[in-house]
Amino acid sequence: MKKINTALCSFGMSGWVFHAPFINLHPGYELYGVWERSAKKAAEIYPSIRSFDSLDEMLADDAIDLVVVNTPNYTHFDFAQKALQAGKHVLVEKSFTVTVSEAEQLVALAKQKNKKLAVYQNRRWDSDLKTVKKVLDSGELGEIVEAEFHYDRYNQLLSPKAHKETTNAGAGLLHDLGPHLIDQAIYLFGMPEKVFGTLRITRPSSLVNDYIDILLFYPTMNMRLKAGLIVKEPQPSFILHGRNGSFLKPRADVQEDTLKTGALPQGEDWGKEPAGAEGLLNILVNGETVRKTIPSEQGDYMALYEGLFKAITYDETPLVSGEDGFKVMKIIEAVLMSNGTGTVITV
Repeated sequence: MKKINTALCSFGMSGWVFHAPFINLHPGYELYGVWERSAKKAAEIYPSIRSFDSLDEMLADDAIDLVVVNTPNYTHFDFAQKALQAGKHVLVEKSFTVTVSEAEQLVALAKQKNKKLAVYQNRRWDSDLKTVKKVLDSGELGEIVEAEFHYDRYNQLLSPKAHKETTNAGAGLLHDLGPHLIDQAIYLFGMPEKVFGTLRITRPSSLVNDYIDILLFYPTMNMRLKAGLIVKEPQPSFILHGRNGSFLKPRADVQEDTLKTGALPQGEDWGKEPAGAEGLLNILVNGETVRKTIPSEQGDYMALYEGLFKAITYDETPLVSGEDGFKVMKIIEAVLMSNGTGTVITV
C-alpha cells in the first residue's frame, strides 16, 4: 500500500513536537518534506526529509499527498486554500480559520476538489477528555444538567511569538485555547442553541484577549467554557453534574510535556497519567451515595493521524473534519458578537 507523502508548513514547536514524530512513526505515512523559511533544522532529526524554500515550491511537488498547515492562525485560510487548489489533502491546526466565511469556503473547496480536509483537534485524545467521555457513555451520571470545562494556566508574561500577541485576526486566547474547549463541547454534546461570551485582557501590556468565559445554552442543560492565564491554583478542569451525581477531573494529560522532551509516542505506557490524577465520581446508587475514583484512560494523539490515514486511504470521513472546524468557528464568531453587544446570540 502506498504511503501518504506528507509535508509540513513549518518546523517550529508544533512541527517537531505534535506532527513529525507521529507522521514518522505511523507506517501509513512518509515524512516527505517541510517548508523552512530560514534555518534548516528538520534534517538534523529526519535526515531524509526534503526542505523547501517556499510554499509554492512545496505545493508544486506532485509527490506530496498531504499538507499540514501548522502556521499562525491568520495564515490558515490562505495556505489551506492553496494546498487544496494544488490537489493536496489538508490537515489544518486550530483555530481552523479566523472567520466562519473562510471555514465555509475551505469546506466547499475540499468537496469540489474531492480532497480530505481535517482539523488538528488533538485534545479529543487527551487522557482527560477520553475519561470524561467514558463516564458520560457509562450513563452513571444520568441526564446532564450542567457542565463546566476549564483550560487554565498561570503566566503573566507575553509570548515571544509575535503573532500570538499582536492584534491580528487570529490572535488571542479565544482562537488559541478556545477551539480546544469548544470542539470538546461540540464533540460531547453537539451544537448549542445559544451563546453568551465575555472576553477580557488581564495581563499587563497585553494587546489581545487572554481570558474567555463562554456560556453554551442547550435545551436541557447549560455549559460553561473558561480559559485564563491568571489562575495560580488549579481547579477541576472538567465538571459534570447529572441527575444521579457529579464527576470532577483535573487536567493531567502528559502527552505534550512528554513530546517536548524528545520522547517518541510509542510503548505501552504512552499517554498514561501519573497516579493521583484520577477523576472523582460521586453518585447515588439505589439511594446510597457512592464516591469513587475513576481510572483514567490513556491519551492517544496518534488516533487522529490513524483516522486521517483511513480517511485518505479508504475514502472515509476524517475524525475531525472541516465541517467540525466550521462548527467551532460558528461558536467563536458568536462569542465575538456576544462580547461586542453584551447579548445572547442564537447560533
